[in-house]
Amino acid sequence: MSTVLNKKYYLSKDVVKLAKDLIGKVIHTNIDGVLTSAIITETEAYAGITDKASHAYGGRRTQRTEVMYSEGGIAYVYLCYGMHYLFNIVTNKKDIPHAVLIRGIYPLKGIETMLQRAHKNKLTKDIGKGPGKVTKLLGIDKRHNAISLLDNTIWLSDENINIKKNAIIVSKRIGIDYAGEDALLPYRFSVNDEGLINSINK
Repeated sequence: MSTVLNKKYYLSKDVVKLAKDLIGKVIHTNIDGVLTSAIITETEAYAGITDKASHAYGGRRTQRTEVMYSEGGIAYVYLCYGMHYLFNIVTNKKDIPHAVLIRGIYPLKGIETMLQRAHKNKLTKDIGKGPGKVTKLLGIDKRHNAISLLDNTIWLSDENINIKKNAIIVSKRIGIDYAGEDALLPYRFSVNDEGLINSINK
């Protein structure tokens, strides 16, 4: 049974627990009249003002980061290195700038469109591995910054894909060496290919 994730889900006070729980959830997009969906396979938690890896560390509020201080359940999309859009889910209550970066997906629907967006002829094992690839496949860009995830453009659902706990890999986040000791925090979650395939085929 499919259940769309509701407002209460995104208001969770524990961004790390939520980042882990998002593994196996399904993200849907309806962009330019095209529907796509994919299983979330990799996430990273960012714990706001106390997390040196977060854009909001120390209470930093800029034109870019202000969206992180919104009530949970909206998108935070920004351009990284002037090349790739990264999609984050804002969580927790208003003025607590927690967010989860979606780093990997496994395509489900709209695959032909995803292949076109990625300029590929066929699906590969790594086609959805990497946050820049996530947004490219799903058609997400700067237009979608600050939009609600409770609407009909981008939304998430629970499709009862039960991934075993031992199939989820917990590790440190990637590309944040500037964060010092916080770069070592176990805030990254991913599912190995075997664990995902076994869950889908059940």
